[in-house]
Amino acid sequence: MNGIENSNGTDTAAASSRRILVVEDDIKMAELLRCALTNAGFCVECAFDGQSGFEAASTGNFEALVADIMMPVLDGIGMIGKLRGAGIHTPVIVLSALGSVENKILGLESGCDDYLEKPFSVAELIARVNALIRRSASPDSTVISCGDLVVDLVSGRVTRAGCRIDLQPLEHQLLVYMLRNKGRVVSKSTIMEHVWGYKFDTGTNIVESRMCHLRDKIDRPFDKALIKTVRGFGYVLE
Repeated sequence: MNGIENSNGTDTAAASSRRILVVEDDIKMAELLRCALTNAGFCVECAFDGQSGFEAASTGNFEALVADIMMPVLDGIGMIGKLRGAGIHTPVIVLSALGSVENKILGLESGCDDYLEKPFSVAELIARVNALIRRSASPDSTVISCGDLVVDLVSGRVTRAGCRIDLQPLEHQLLVYMLRNKGRVVSKSTIMEHVWGYKFDTGTNIVESRMCHLRDKIDRPFDKALIKTVRGFGYVLE
C-alpha cells in the first residue's frame, strides 16, 4: 500500500495549520501514530513509502514530518536527503528501531532534526513534535518556509524548489508577512497596515497589484500555487 491518506477524510485545503505528515510503511504503526497525533490536536496525513512521503512533503504545507527509516521505494534517509536537496526545510523527526549511535548520527547528518528510537513513548513523541514546531516557528529563526518555498531572513535569499527568485523590496516584505501568517486568511486592509503601514483604505488596488507581481514570481513558474485568493476578504498562503 502506498500513496497519501488523510486522517479525517476532509479536503486537505480546509485542514488545520497544525498539519503533520507521517511516513511509515507499517500500516499498524502508521495508524497508531495517526490516532495519537490526531488526539493531540494535529491534522495527520500518511504516506507509506519514502517516495510518496517526498512527493507529499514537496507539495503540502506541513508543520513537521514523522518518518521511519526502513521503507520501500525510498528509505527515510534518502527521503530526507532529497527534501533538503530540494530546499525543503520542514522539521523531521525520525522513528527507528535502528538505535545505534552510528544510525543516529547518520540520521542527523542526513538532515533530520530529531531521532527517537523504537519502542517509544507516545507522550514523548508528541512533546518532541511540539518542540520541533516551536523551534521552527520561533521569531528568532533565520529561515521561514512553506513547502518548497524558502526565505532566508538574514541573506534575503528566496528560493523555490531550489531555484533562486529575485524580489523587489516590497514584494519581499509582502512574502515574509504571508509566510509568517501561513495557513491564515489575511484581509487586504491587514496587509496594507502591516506591509505598507497604512491604517486606512487608500482607495487604490496597490495590494492586488503587488500580490499579482509576487504570484508571477513564486507561483506561476511552478506546478502548485501557494497564494490563494479568498473572494471578498483577502489572501491565504498555504
